[in-house]
Amino acid sequence: MKLSLIAAASLLAGLALASSTAGAQTGATDVGRPAAVIPLASEPAAKLVVYPPLADPLARGVVILQYRTENVRIIPVFGDGARGVSPRVGHLHVTVDDRPGTWAHTSGDPIIVVGLTPGVHKMLIEVADPTHKILTAESIAVTVPERPAASQPHTH
Repeated sequence: MKLSLIAAASLLAGLALASSTAGAQTGATDVGRPAAVIPLASEPAAKLVVYPPLADPLARGVVILQYRTENVRIIPVFGDGARGVSPRVGHLHVTVDDRPGTWAHTSGDPIIVVGLTPGVHKMLIEVADPTHKILTAESIAVTVPERPAASQPHTH
């Protein structure tokens, strides 16, 4: 079969596009991650990084903490059956000022806390497996600044 020069160029361009599209499915963030078929015992330990609160909202009394995890996906899955999922899944436990109440944070969204009084507050963020076993934790101090008298606290 003979192809014209234009048809051959079009075919080569299509093949190059298909090749680059297939390569785009494995992004730079996928490099170094364990394959989904590796047993949990072989996966590296879970890691948590919590960033300082965002400054602009903090000045208004709203604590917004961004974070990232490594070797664990934060999703709303609980129970013994989910402990064997690979790659590992879990959720966060968030505790403010050593209070008895802890809540579960189950998404990759930032942690948002409103209503704290001005001053220094301790926030404990723990990565827990689906049965609430703590895998790793980070504690940070957050200073909520004084607000001018004209400024009203954030309400819903």
